[in-house]
Amino acid sequence: MTNDEFVAIGIDTNDAWIRDRTGIRERHVAGPDETLTSLAATASRIAMTDAGVAASEIDAIVMATVSPDHLLPAAAVEVQAALGATRAAAFDVGAACTGWIYGVVVAEGLVATGTAETVLVIGGELLTRIVNWKDRNTCVLFGDGVGATIVKRSQKGRGVLSSYIRSDGTLAKLLWRPSGGGANPVSEATLADGSFWVQMQGREVFKHAVRSMADACDRALDGAKLSADSIDLVIPHQANTRIIEATAKHAGISMNKVYVNVDRYGNTSAASIPIALDEARRAGRITDGSTVMFVGFGAGFTWGSLVVRF
Repeated sequence: MTNDEFVAIGIDTNDAWIRDRTGIRERHVAGPDETLTSLAATASRIAMTDAGVAASEIDAIVMATVSPDHLLPAAAVEVQAALGATRAAAFDVGAACTGWIYGVVVAEGLVATGTAETVLVIGGELLTRIVNWKDRNTCVLFGDGVGATIVKRSQKGRGVLSSYIRSDGTLAKLLWRPSGGGANPVSEATLADGSFWVQMQGREVFKHAVRSMADACDRALDGAKLSADSIDLVIPHQANTRIIEATAKHAGISMNKVYVNVDRYGNTSAASIPIALDEARRAGRITDGSTVMFVGFGAGFTWGSLVVRF
């Protein structure tokens, strides 16, 4: 869906306004017959094929999402059923845009403790179904998508060199859905007043995002005992080009070492980093020996980072 299509449906905006503030020119919207489960199953099968892993080998499925098909049960168990991964434990991680990073940290812990040998970590969202299509402050930002990854015990030395995750719940109301949960259930009133949809205070979110992603970069490099020059590629959460550029500048990393695709997908929340990872790998930006830093920030607020040697 291009920026011009918002004008066609009556949103008071235009392509120049959206591009100037976000860098986004288009995003993808799931079709009426597509669900988070169907997209996640497709992405997972591709990842499993690439990794040479069968469904019967998966010990755990960690699904990062804030837009599940159902509030009960977890989205991960629906993906498990679709894949036929009958021996896997399956559960969700609700860390918004940082969700995939949180999921990999959980997967690393499962492998390190011997609880699992092979973990499927998925980041997926159908955000276009939880935004108010009359609110230009949110509906132009988000898109739908899923990325999936396989985490296994390394046979060639340590892969995850460092990890860092944090949160600050006192800032939750800067980016949230005020109603729809147990405290304020769905009703005609909550649908009418728009409180069921995602709400965001953009300027405040931007300020905290830049600060938190800078912190995450510093902590990731410190934990890995590496300098910025040692990083071959940075894959940040794809929320906004201004945030990405500010993060790279703080870390002292040139933008030519930063993977950016927010212009083509918009903000896909937990899906944005694994989608970018897949694209970067297929484009030859990641090869054996590459050292990659992942950094993200999301509602909660949550933020985190990983440094991985492939």
